[in-house]
Amino acid sequence: MKKLLGHIAHLEITAPEPEESAKFYVERFGMRIVDRLGDRIYLRCWGDYDRYSLVIAPGDDASLATMAWRVDYPEALDELVGRLDERGISGFWRDDLPAVGRAYEFVGPFGHSMTLFWEVEPFTTDPEFASVYPDRPERRAIHGAAPRFLDHVTVASTDVEGFAAWYSEALGFRVMAKTYLDHAPVNVFTVLTTNEKSHDLGIVLDTSDRPGRVHHIAFWTDHPEDLVRTADLMLEASVPIEYGPSIHGIGEQNFLYFREPSGLRVEVNSGGYRNYVPDWEARRWTPSAGSNNFFKNWNMPDSMMEAFPAAAGLTATEDGASPQLEKALANPWATTTGAAR
Repeated sequence: MKKLLGHIAHLEITAPEPEESAKFYVERFGMRIVDRLGDRIYLRCWGDYDRYSLVIAPGDDASLATMAWRVDYPEALDELVGRLDERGISGFWRDDLPAVGRAYEFVGPFGHSMTLFWEVEPFTTDPEFASVYPDRPERRAIHGAAPRFLDHVTVASTDVEGFAAWYSEALGFRVMAKTYLDHAPVNVFTVLTTNEKSHDLGIVLDTSDRPGRVHHIAFWTDHPEDLVRTADLMLEASVPIEYGPSIHGIGEQNFLYFREPSGLRVEVNSGGYRNYVPDWEARRWTPSAGSNNFFKNWNMPDSMMEAFPAAAGLTATEDGASPQLEKALANPWATTTGAAR
């Protein structure tokens, strides 16, 4: 498969109280605000090479407004737009993104907005944030989780297999691993990547009728010890830990989950493998093999089955499905949506 996408560049999320969420990301998480334009707040991780990693916009609910990806070379942008057009997907060009040139935004077949671009303004930090390392865009943050990079986003879809196939064929994502239920041929979780990471896009199975939902956004730190420190700092700030620290089987990352003030789930992870195999075949996992918690020593809380915005229905995770969802998957719904394959 021809490589067309380079990496995940930034995410735009919505929050009912954007200022409250932004304050959390700055004071509790260790990001910093670099721009305020209109009603949007732009924040960055200290190690990201683009100007911003996360955009917070006002909205009635916590949600994913768009996921932005930089293409791998200049001509790839028009090639991808052509591929979308061949598949009946129409978007629009935009030139209003800060520090980004011509960009194309569209909504994929499962309801998720995606923005593609090539041109970016080289990021130069203010002198007070300069690093002694020439290769670093700015110095390391010294409080909160201090995430180095935006790492990935995991979205929800009624058809995990179909989602992975479409994004692989249309946009060139590599499918890396899949989780199937232990007792049924149902794909409840799949990860895709644009580079050597285990994944920068995840998909969980969703039985709701609300398209375009998100399960979590994720950031990367240098050391697993950073997750333990982050958990300590969150608890001291009365921010409950939802799940972790532990280690995923899929991807082999250490993980920690908590919620920001809007209710949106945030993951911090570290470690994980690097995979350079051009003809990699996606591996098949089951929850009993430790796809989510490789130590297999504690149960994931039911709250991890929630996705955003809220909607009637059930959502799977890397850990499989709750008893209620497994029962739902035994109904004709599973075959009509293509979930059971």
